[in-house]
Amino acid sequence: MRSLYCGEVNESHIGQEVTLCGWVNKRRDLGAVIFLDVRDREGIVQVVFDPDLPDVLEKANTLRNEFCVQITGKVRPRPEGQVNKDMATGGIEVLGLSLNILNKSAPLPLDFNQENSEEQRLRYRYLDLRRPEMSERLKFRAKVTAAVRKSLEGQGFLDIETPILTAATPEGARDYLVPSRTHKGNFFALPQSPQLFKQLLMMSGMERYYQIVKCFRDEDLRADRQPEFTQIDIETSFMTADQVMAVTEKMIRELFIELLDVDLGEFPRMPYAEAMRRFGSDKPDLRNPLEIVDVADILKDVEFKVFSGPANDDNGRVAVICVPNGAASFSRKNIDDLTKFVGIYGAKGMPWLKVNDIDAGLEGLQSPILKFLSEEAVAALLERTNAKTGDIIFFGADTYTTVSEALGALRLKLGEDLGITSDEWKPLWVVDFPMFEEVDGHMHALHHPFTAPSNATPEELEANPIGALSDAYDMVLNGCELGGGSVRIHDKPMQSAVFRILGISDEEAQEKFGFLLDALQYGAPPHAGLAFGLDRLVMLMTGASSIRDVMAFPKTTTAACPLTNAPGQANEAQLVELGIAKLPKEK
Repeated sequence: MRSLYCGEVNESHIGQEVTLCGWVNKRRDLGAVIFLDVRDREGIVQVVFDPDLPDVLEKANTLRNEFCVQITGKVRPRPEGQVNKDMATGGIEVLGLSLNILNKSAPLPLDFNQENSEEQRLRYRYLDLRRPEMSERLKFRAKVTAAVRKSLEGQGFLDIETPILTAATPEGARDYLVPSRTHKGNFFALPQSPQLFKQLLMMSGMERYYQIVKCFRDEDLRADRQPEFTQIDIETSFMTADQVMAVTEKMIRELFIELLDVDLGEFPRMPYAEAMRRFGSDKPDLRNPLEIVDVADILKDVEFKVFSGPANDDNGRVAVICVPNGAASFSRKNIDDLTKFVGIYGAKGMPWLKVNDIDAGLEGLQSPILKFLSEEAVAALLERTNAKTGDIIFFGADTYTTVSEALGALRLKLGEDLGITSDEWKPLWVVDFPMFEEVDGHMHALHHPFTAPSNATPEELEANPIGALSDAYDMVLNGCELGGGSVRIHDKPMQSAVFRILGISDEEAQEKFGFLLDALQYGAPPHAGLAFGLDRLVMLMTGASSIRDVMAFPKTTTAACPLTNAPGQANEAQLVELGIAKLPKEK
């Protein structure tokens, strides 16, 4: 139906007759002449209809935005002074010789010239995706997946599919369940990741596996989270953590060079403990120069219990952020607003101190808590933070977790509000994660239960689980976790020990993971892997603000689809066939 795309017409086609298919992006009627901007996937070209062909001109007069058309015409240079340097096709135009209206468009429910609500955009997603901004993102996503496949297949990886209907695995979120018709009362779970299957593939001798795969997690949504998302899933045999990190870092660096002409350079490495200490996050944004500074040792003997309590508690933390030249920037109202902000993360308050004149001693300082601090403590505090005249210091004092989360979030907000977060690319690896964390007296795996510890025997691990480090690694870019992975457990005694630490009895482990424990007994090789979030990667690379803008048909923040009205009701016959009874509605 077409000879080439609209966006491909250029000066080399001058004098040629072309046939184009697409949508009317804009129509301008100058009476004797009608101009159309015709759009397809590859771009926009200007088409002109003039009085020399009155029948064609009359038909062009009926066109409106988003009519689907086929046009045959002759390419010619634009007249002197009418070249549009902002358009790829701005040096030429097409003189329309014939016009075929393939389909008319009803009045549009979306206005392409202004902001539409996200509900409207998702309800009419097929129209929203026609916008060049959206289509360019999906085209870019396709280039990313093609480049990933090229890189991994060039390194000997095999693309192998794993099941979607499977058994539940402990990945940290709720499962999406699918009832079985043939096994009434039983359910499949949609995979939160292909974790166990890719490990079994290593035990099958595949050695290098990858898959661009759908995963499903029933959890609260946000800008970088969806109920169904796509992973670049990678698993290897006979490779160390360093080797896996080298392979995947090479892939990401090549991706950025090929598609963005950006060289990320070698990725630095940072232990988890350092990331939490300096940035309050295990995915620190290194573009922001602000850092968290611990001051518990300075304040443990002050009379102010807000500081001395956490400072003398093994699970407490007292830390500060010093904002250069911030004293004049923050009014009392600004500080009150920031105090409310950190309250979201559990902070009960946020003491502050303004350094109006560093050379004037205590007289040059301003703070409601100054009277509770000794001169020696204040001097040590100013020295520790390298504070200067005009700076402001914000305090956090509570449990280690609360202070880290609150000041970590405050650091990011200050970086954005003050405009001090750069627009560079700042990647890094975060390594040496704790193996476990204790929550309400129960042990939880920080990554997942199949992660191997670093240099520990099963006996040593069970004797001191909270002190163990895992052989895990996360790739972080600009404060966003692109992917995470680990060396996996490849022998039964260690896997059984981890299950016991997590409160999974030997009997329960055999019931839920018997197939894995059995496979570990038959010469399972050492193996390791990593999974990238494809949606997050594309979101970062395209500068989108949400992964919903790089997915063709995403869900809303309530995990609904306005386009198809999913999820929907099942009829009574379907429920009977599946052996499911509905609970009565609550009054």
